[in-house]
Amino acid sequence: MVESGHNSDTTSGGSPSGALRLALYAALAVALMVTDHHSRYLREVRGHLTALTYPLLKLVQWPGASGRWLSAQLADRSERDRRVRELEERWLVSQSRINRVAALEAENQRLRQLLGSSPRLGDRVLVAELLDVDLDPFTHRMVVDRGSNDGVFAGQPVADARGIMGQIELTSAISANAVLISDPNHAIPVSINRTGMRTIAYGTGQIDRLELRDVAASADIEPGDLVVTSGLGNRFPTGFPVGTVTSIENQPGAPFRTVSITPLAELDRARQVLLVWPGTEPPEDEEPEQIADGALTP
Repeated sequence: MVESGHNSDTTSGGSPSGALRLALYAALAVALMVTDHHSRYLREVRGHLTALTYPLLKLVQWPGASGRWLSAQLADRSERDRRVRELEERWLVSQSRINRVAALEAENQRLRQLLGSSPRLGDRVLVAELLDVDLDPFTHRMVVDRGSNDGVFAGQPVADARGIMGQIELTSAISANAVLISDPNHAIPVSINRTGMRTIAYGTGQIDRLELRDVAASADIEPGDLVVTSGLGNRFPTGFPVGTVTSIENQPGAPFRTVSITPLAELDRARQVLLVWPGTEPPEDEEPEQIADGALTP
């Protein structure tokens, strides 16, 4: 009881009350504001205090500023990634177009070579596209996109810009099957261009090799000789290239030797071919390389 009364007396009489403290603080604040308004001294003090508290202010602001900077960086990176992807897509499209133009230019060059070879044939020809090539070791065949509707017939010669490729074996209305000169069951009458010696070139089942068999040991034939069609049988045009002599195999004491030929035609790479009508000369008033009804007449 005594302690309680003592505390009550201290609060009421010994120390200022809360209301008095508040009044003192308010008066002090008013005095400082008035002084600050009429004097520069407190402004300088405030400037120094601001300088002292600036690092603390930056420290308080750092998390928010860092978050905004990181967000901006992520947004910039996302935009850069989007633009890079867009540029990559444009590059791919452009590259595809460039490659397509290059392919069309190469195809145009091959067609010009084909058309340029037709005057040498001296016959009516028709340009055809290859649909399929079968280079099985026992049978070399190809399929072209021209058929009996275009006048294609069995036995018709097939060539490219470099030389004879083979002949039509079977026709349908819109396509035809041809056998290549490299087929092991194919033979073509040929002659040595340098000497005029006639013989027959046989397929070997190898895309890069034909054979002249039973060539007399005394025959005048040398590596590098050009082998052309002889025209015998009236099936292949006369004088069209077949291949070049690459090797001659001599058997000691044997009356004959075997000659290897490398075909000039691109048997495994051609995309367009010429279907030839042997023995058909164009009218004199027709211009060279005139195309009519899908057929080319030199």
